[in-house]
Amino acid sequence: MPTIKRFEDLEVWTEARNLNLRIFRLFGQHPNFAFRDQLLRATLSIMNNISEGFERGSDKEFRLFLNYAKGSSGEVRNMLYIAHDLNYIDQSTFDELYNTSITISSKISKLISYLK
Repeated sequence: MPTIKRFEDLEVWTEARNLNLRIFRLFGQHPNFAFRDQLLRATLSIMNNISEGFERGSDKEFRLFLNYAKGSSGEVRNMLYIAHDLNYIDQSTFDELYNTSITISSKISKLISYLK
């Protein structure tokens, strides 16, 4: 793996950023405030934890924050089930966002393994 100097250079952070943008565009003005707030915080937490952990400067702390980011990715998937169950999103949108979240989670896992 090449040396990464900035968190913005991490592919997984870029993918988390794109997921965040997509979810904010879909749900940013959703009338169910409690649902919207929980989902937006969870998706934002993925990219925030990747960036914060990277900036901590140690592999140990980075791994810790990557684990938080991975947990938030699971939370996003859980919230997507709720969104689908409540007919806030259709099956196609659910599948797209769910698969993106799975990809992000998998890449976080690989990065954690690499740092061990």
